[in-house]
Amino acid sequence: MAEIRSDEKRSPLITLAAMPMRAVGAAIDPVFKTAQRVVGIGGMPYIFLLPNLCFFGIFVIIPLFINFAFSLTGGTNLFLSDRAYVGGEQYGFLLECENHFDTSSCREDRFWRGITNTMVFVVFQVTFLVLFSLITALILNRKIKGRGFFRAVFFFPVLLSPVVVALIWKWILLRDGLLNALLVSIGLERILFFVDPNWAMFWAIFVSIWAHMGFYTLILLAGLQAIPPDLYEAAEMDGTSKERVFWRITLPLLWPNMLVVIVLALIRGVQIFDEVYVLTGGGPGTATQFMVQYIYNTGFTNQVQNFGLASAASVLLGVVLFILTLTQLFVTRRRDRG
Repeated sequence: MAEIRSDEKRSPLITLAAMPMRAVGAAIDPVFKTAQRVVGIGGMPYIFLLPNLCFFGIFVIIPLFINFAFSLTGGTNLFLSDRAYVGGEQYGFLLECENHFDTSSCREDRFWRGITNTMVFVVFQVTFLVLFSLITALILNRKIKGRGFFRAVFFFPVLLSPVVVALIWKWILLRDGLLNALLVSIGLERILFFVDPNWAMFWAIFVSIWAHMGFYTLILLAGLQAIPPDLYEAAEMDGTSKERVFWRITLPLLWPNMLVVIVLALIRGVQIFDEVYVLTGGGPGTATQFMVQYIYNTGFTNQVQNFGLASAASVLLGVVLFILTLTQLFVTRRRDRG
């Protein structure tokens, strides 16, 4: 401290630069001293968390209650006080079906079409996402040339905005896009990727995997690096095959990380919207319209904006996400304990 003070005396610039910080400290110190006298030292962490909790309450908790209140009302009025209370009518409208396995038999078939599309998307996207992330992590965990470069390359798409990702791939997949230009150059016909429902779903899944695989690869790579090398050395001395080492050592020890990756991928998959909306617009028809886009269209883009129905659908989606989040917390705590 003596050296710092002597430096300040010798350097007017340092003294000048420190003046604003001292002024701020002099202004807020009495506030924190008063708070400490009121709540004690043990309560000070809550004082520091208070701004964040207020922000969370204003922009998350309160909107959740408002959204639930909207789901119990009907009509086209925007303000809650002007809307008619209808109870669970919106939920009944969404869930009413003669046969829940036949979306055309439901009163709100677009809602169930969104559920069906989301389930198909989640099954294939999560399966291949986890598989490719695992394979990539296993490769990047080996001693290969340029390992740091390839790790950065695989993680780079995660840093891009989903809208940017979708625009890049849309430019590639358009009728006159880069991929069709390549097909024509080798003598093949153009493929209208966004006109065929199967192709549209395939590319929605592919682009989502490409955009997010790096994040999950990083989690699995961290798990692989946490496995003690002594286990592999002992297995090599025993002459154990690589396949047996993977199934008996690598996968069991990596399984807690795998569970976290699966649950996080499920949560992300159920919420898919932005990149697919920009890429396909939900088309052709409703072939790639997922749950979040249904909620968005119902509440904002349809000619008749049904805020109550959109709110009810979002509440049902929120229940699913809440269950998945609880599953993630359970898996994480179980891994940490054990």
